[in-house]
Amino acid sequence: MPAIQYIINRPLLVSTEQLTVVLLITAAVFLFFIAIAVIKMYKLKAENKRLTESDAFKAEVDEGYKDFTEGHLYDNK
Repeated sequence: MPAIQYIINRPLLVSTEQLTVVLLITAAVFLFFIAIAVIKMYKLKAENKRLTESDAFKAEVDEGYKDFTEGHLYDNK
């Protein structure tokens, strides 16, 4: 029975080395996710630039302004 009492009453102490290892592992995981996000951001930026420079996008943008007031609703004869 004394072994069970020792386990129950044992203080939960964490050494400095254990805490350092846990924090380093956590930081490494977050740095990994940040690196993945930055790589994806640059890939999306490059794809957006490629699509913006394509002919299909330029055809839509270069149409210019069309005067719509010459219709029959405005009675401009």
